[in-house]
Amino acid sequence: MNVKVRNNNVEQALRIFKRKINDSNKLFDYREKEAYEKPTTKRQKKKAAAANREKKRQQKLAENPLSMK
Repeated sequence: MNVKVRNNNVEQALRIFKRKINDSNKLFDYREKEAYEKPTTKRQKKKAAAANREKKRQQKLAENPLSMK
C-alpha cells in the first residue's frame, strides 16, 4: 500500500494511509492472525456478538415500535 507525501504534509498522508488500511480490513486480518484462537472460542464470540446485536435491536423496537424494519 502506497501513499504519497505531497508538500511535506505528513499528517495528511498519514490520514489517507489510515483510511486505506481501514477500508481494506488489513488491520483486522492482522489482529485476527496475531494469535491462535480455538474454534470453540470463535463460536462463543460470534454467538455473543449476535446476542448483543439482537438485544440492541430489541431495545430500538421498544423505544420506537412504529419504525419496524
